[in-house]
Amino acid sequence: MMEHDTITKINENEKAVLTALEKLGTASGSKDIAAELNLKPKTISGAIKKLKSSGYIESPARCKYSITAQGKEQLSC
Repeated sequence: MMEHDTITKINENEKAVLTALEKLGTASGSKDIAAELNLKPKTISGAIKKLKSSGYIESPARCKYSITAQGKEQLSC
């Protein structure tokens, strides 16, 4: 498969958000993610937006996010 060809490079903040979501294990809001990372929720909103548009996280409920299989793959790269 050519999945690796479509992987978008992520920065350190985005990687931290993915790692926090994986660690939390359930769909979490930006406040939960921010608390895990010791950051303000508004600080991570840009990372969430990019990760969601790249398919690395999904929003199973309003304002809640969880890591996708593609996001887990990105962390392992």
